[in-house]
Amino acid sequence: MKRASRLAAIPALMGVLLVGCVPISGIKPQSIAVQSQGLGLGAETAPAIDARWWEAMADPQLDRLMDAALADNPTLDAAMARLRGAQAVLAEQDAARLPQIDADASLLRDRLSGEYEIPPPFAGTTRWIATAQANISWNLDFWGRQSALIRQAGASRDAVGYDLAAARLALAGSVAQTYVDLLRGWQLVDIAQEFVASRQHGLALVRVRMRNKLASGFDENAAVTLLAQARQAEVRAERDRAVAVHALAALIGRGADFYPEIKRPTFALDHALPLPETLPADLLGRRPDLLAAQARIESASAGRKVARTAFYPNIDLRGLIGLQAVGLGAFFTANARTYGAGPAIHLPIFEGGRLRAEYAGATATLDGAVAKYNDAVLGAVRDVADALTKVDAARADAAEQEQALLGLSRTVHLNEVRMRTGLGSQLDILDSNDRLLAARQARVGIATEAAIRRIQLLIAVGGGFDPASTPTTETRSKASS
Repeated sequence: MKRASRLAAIPALMGVLLVGCVPISGIKPQSIAVQSQGLGLGAETAPAIDARWWEAMADPQLDRLMDAALADNPTLDAAMARLRGAQAVLAEQDAARLPQIDADASLLRDRLSGEYEIPPPFAGTTRWIATAQANISWNLDFWGRQSALIRQAGASRDAVGYDLAAARLALAGSVAQTYVDLLRGWQLVDIAQEFVASRQHGLALVRVRMRNKLASGFDENAAVTLLAQARQAEVRAERDRAVAVHALAALIGRGADFYPEIKRPTFALDHALPLPETLPADLLGRRPDLLAAQARIESASAGRKVARTAFYPNIDLRGLIGLQAVGLGAFFTANARTYGAGPAIHLPIFEGGRLRAEYAGATATLDGAVAKYNDAVLGAVRDVADALTKVDAARADAAEQEQALLGLSRTVHLNEVRMRTGLGSQLDILDSNDRLLAARQARVGIATEAAIRRIQLLIAVGGGFDPASTPTTETRSKASS
C-alpha cells in the first residue's frame, strides 16, 4: 500500500515541477485601482440619507408614483432576471465541490461477435445485455480551482446585485426629476394664462383708445401680435406639461390609460433635501455602481486564479458499483456485481501555449476591470463636484432672481400709483406687468433647475443606498407583493 501511495503521488509531483517550468512569470496585472486618499474627498461623511428620500418632498402623489415605479418596472425586471441568473451560476459552482452521484441503466438486444473476445457459448449469438451502474466522483480541489470558481461566481452575483441597486437609484432619480418638470409645466401654464389675460386686457384698452382717436391701427396690430405670442406660450406650456405626464407614466411602466390619474404636484420647489456641502469622504462606499465595479475586480481576480490552477494536475476520486450481465437470467446473481474505485488524474503536459494564452487573457480581463473601476470612480467624483457647483450656482441665481422680482413688483406698484395720480397710463401698468410675468417665468425655471440639481446631487452621492441591503431575489419579491 505504501508503494502504491508513493506511485500515485508521482504524477502530482511531476505536475508541480512542470508548472514551475511554465513561462508565466512575465504575465502580471498592469493596472492599479485608485484610492480614495488621492481623490480630494472631504474629511467628513455626508449626512445620512433615508432610503425613501423622496418622502422629504412631502407629496403623497409622488410617493405613490415612486412605489409603483420601483415595484413593477421593465428596467428593474431585466436587472432582476440577471441577478437570478447570477445566483444560479453561483449555486451551480457551489454544488460542484460536493461529491457527484449519478446512475445509468440500459437493456440492449445485441448480437455478440463470434470472432472477437466473447467466449462461448455467447460468441455468435444474440443476447440481452443488461447494465445498471451507480457512479460517484469527487473533485478534491487540491489547488483551489473550484474555490476560485465559487469566489468568481459570488463576486459576479454581488456585482449584478449592485447593478440592480444602481438601476433602482437611477429610476428613483428620474421619477423625481420628471415630477419636478411636471410641476414646472403646471406653473408655467398658470403664468402663461395670466399673460394671455394681461394682453387681452391690453388689446381691449388699445381698441378703446382707437375709438377715442388716441391710438392707430398700428397699435392694435402690435397688441394682437403680443396676444398671439402669449397664447403660443400657453400652448407650449401645456405641451410640456403633457410630455411630463407621458414620461412619468412610462417610468412607472404604464401607458396612456394612466395619464388622467396623474394630477398636479403639491410639493414646494424649494423643499429641502439632505445634501452634503463638500465631496463626502465615504463616497466610494455609497454608490452601488462603484461597488459593482469593485465586485467585478474581485470576480476577474478569481478568474485569473482559475486560469492559474489550470497548469496543475486535476485530481478526482471516482467509484462505481452496479450489475452487468449477458442475458437477463444472470443479471441479478452475485456474480454479475461490478465495482471499482480509485484516483483519476489529468495532467497538462503540452497544450501548445493554450493555457498560457488563457492566463494572459484572464490577466487582461483583470486589468480591464480595474480600468473600468478607475474610470467610474473619477466619473463619480466629477459628478458630485459638478452637482455641488450647480447647486451653489442655482442658489445664487435664485437669490438674484428674487431681487429682480422685488424690483419689478415695486415698478408695478409705482405705475399704479402714477396712474391714480394722473401721472401715468394703463399701458405703463400693462407693460410692467408683462415684465413681471416674464420674471416669474424665469423664477419658475430657476427654481425647477435648483430642485433638479439637488436631486442630482443626492443621486450622485448614492441616494439612500445601503450596501448592507443589496437587492436579492427574496427582497425584490417582497417589494412586489
